[in-house]
Amino acid sequence: MHPSKVNRAELSQLTDLPNIGPAMAADLQLLGIHTPQQLIGQSPYQMYLKLCDLTATQHDPCVLDVFMSITRFMAGEAAKPWWDYTAERKVMLRSLSKPI
Repeated sequence: MHPSKVNRAELSQLTDLPNIGPAMAADLQLLGIHTPQQLIGQSPYQMYLKLCDLTATQHDPCVLDVFMSITRFMAGEAAKPWWDYTAERKVMLRSLSKPI
């Protein structure tokens, strides 16, 4: 659903979440997530790695941005478009790949 249309009081299915359509809802179900409330306390990074592992596919990093958007939303942040998390994701991944 587009972030501007999300109603926090009406979160009964995954497609009620910001940035989640039928295809991404199916990916969440592969991860064992069937309700929005199951996202509370989840790590978007671990979710992304698990999805890649389960599907034996290196998913587009934008999937991680979507996971960031929905876990943050369920933690109480405002609904934002997934691309608002792209810069943060890039910084995080760059810092992980730097040698110590």
